[in-house]
Amino acid sequence: MTKEVKNFQTETKELLNLVTHSIYTHKEIFLRELISNASDAIDKMRFLSLTNPEILEGDEKFKIELIRDEKKKILTLKDNGIGMNHDDVVSNIGTIAKSGSKAFLSQLKKSKEQSDEVDIIGQFGVGFYSAFMVADKITLITKRYDDENAVKWESKGDGTYTIEPIDRKARGTEIMLHLKKDEDDSNYEFLSEYKLRELVKKYSDYIRYPILTTVEREEPSSTKDGDVEKTKEEITLNSMIPLWKKNKNNIEEKEYNEFYMNKFHDWIEPLKAIHIKAEGNVEYTALIYIPSRAPMDFYSKDFEKGIQLYTKNVFIMDKCKELVPEHFRFIKGLVDSADFSLNISREILQQDRQLQIIAKNIEKRVQKELEKLMNDDRETYSKFFKEFGVIIKAGIYENFGLHKDTLKNLLAFYSTHSDKMTSLEEYASRMPEDQKYIYYVAGENKESSSKLPQMEVLKDKGFEVLFFTDRVDEFAIKTLVEFDGKEFKSVTEEDIDLGENETDKKLLEEKEEENKDLLEKIKEHLGNKISSVRLSKRLKTSAVCLVSGEAGISFEMEKVLSEMPGETPMSGMKAERILEINPDHELFQSLKKISETSPEDLDDFADLLYSQALLIEGFALENPVEFANKMAKLMIKASK
Repeated sequence: MTKEVKNFQTETKELLNLVTHSIYTHKEIFLRELISNASDAIDKMRFLSLTNPEILEGDEKFKIELIRDEKKKILTLKDNGIGMNHDDVVSNIGTIAKSGSKAFLSQLKKSKEQSDEVDIIGQFGVGFYSAFMVADKITLITKRYDDENAVKWESKGDGTYTIEPIDRKARGTEIMLHLKKDEDDSNYEFLSEYKLRELVKKYSDYIRYPILTTVEREEPSSTKDGDVEKTKEEITLNSMIPLWKKNKNNIEEKEYNEFYMNKFHDWIEPLKAIHIKAEGNVEYTALIYIPSRAPMDFYSKDFEKGIQLYTKNVFIMDKCKELVPEHFRFIKGLVDSADFSLNISREILQQDRQLQIIAKNIEKRVQKELEKLMNDDRETYSKFFKEFGVIIKAGIYENFGLHKDTLKNLLAFYSTHSDKMTSLEEYASRMPEDQKYIYYVAGENKESSSKLPQMEVLKDKGFEVLFFTDRVDEFAIKTLVEFDGKEFKSVTEEDIDLGENETDKKLLEEKEEENKDLLEKIKEHLGNKISSVRLSKRLKTSAVCLVSGEAGISFEMEKVLSEMPGETPMSGMKAERILEINPDHELFQSLKKISETSPEDLDDFADLLYSQALLIEGFALENPVEFANKMAKLMIKASK
């Protein structure tokens, strides 16, 4: 194979331009990214060698080397990890590898527009490109452990790169950064022992493999007094002591955060670090993190849950999904236990009893920490719940409600009580003695839901109402059924008990009987569109509204089901529609009059009433043109 000249993927080209020509306050993070990539490559090689030690071929001492050439201004980073072949290089370097290309670029641009201070580079799949912030040319030489051929890749970050086969015996990857000259020569600082030592200590001190560099020392001459001799010495820049093995009383929050950002390629500090050291029948150490934000692919089918697995500091698995329940799949971290066998197969590992015990303990600890955060710092918890609350809610109705009794304590919603999110426990504690239900209203957002006609009487009586704005909310609540002995009730449901007195009930019944013929005429015209027409006890200022039947699905559930792709057992299901009219509204008096004086117009008014109620509920009209024509017709008639 000869030397090839290739163009970068379109998104990669755009990313290179942004990185190369933008000024980031922390351009030093390129070293963190390259070291992390090298560590990952060694992790992969080490994992393969657990069951096939012969593949190391005498190169068992894993290491990362930083080679400084101050004359040529080249900084080289070298590892003896798994390496890459030709296709790997084209796939992983020629494109934005597995990073959600367009989504990442969009976020990068947005952050750049907002502030030059945002450290957005630290993302899996794009860390390599951060090197173009300090280098005007990058040369990469790599050889995959199971490939006979090595590959040389080179680019100046100008939209193209070259790739060609070369001779190389050792496996691993070597990245040569030809540092570019800037105004203050700050890029050349990365060739100094002091600067490298500082950055490795800051970002990569806990990398499990030695990060080496060679330094020159001056020592007194052994032969001539007063003279000095220059010697070279290879030194290790990182401590290599895993953070999770240290006493947590001696670890500062800053150390936890830096380890997380370095280890898990995040550019934002985690919300919470949970350090667990368990002793007894099952001994293990765990370092679990609750991220501040969901990764870009979190809600996509490509997202993989799981935390890393180590035994005696040795990495054995990257994504151990058995350690993470589905409703906490946002957590990141690792577990280290001396009880796991190094040569154990993944299939056996998945059924390991010790693993099940550890998983249960981690789940309980995460639950406890989230409950504590909710009670102690509601503002921070609200930020968490906005990011991951959907997963908690989904966990309530998944597996036939298996986890509902614990997860219900993590639920938080906005309500009519205040602008802050509230827990179900807090809602229940504020309920008046005569309030029978926990009321909620489901809709697109808090603002539109609060203006629904059905909310009028609850506001009037001072009952607190929860706002359900996520599509999964009602599914979760239908699974819960009740909280603290109080049943959940939608304000748009048919039979809603608002604590009205017997006098009001009797008065409404009398009005129903008095206007029975009118209501039956409206129902007859609307036909199967509605199940019944009746006078409303919940409307105060609005003329009309729709409510759903108590036994069937709600209006919001109908909308959710209609948007689901493909055919499901619930596809096409409709909520029962009941038309309620305010007997005290002027419009109802007009209807009574029209029924007596212009009965030929009653059908058009019935259609308009129903259309109005549909629009209020957020449904699209079946025939907007017909609605507009009837509206125009009645307006013209009224003006004559």
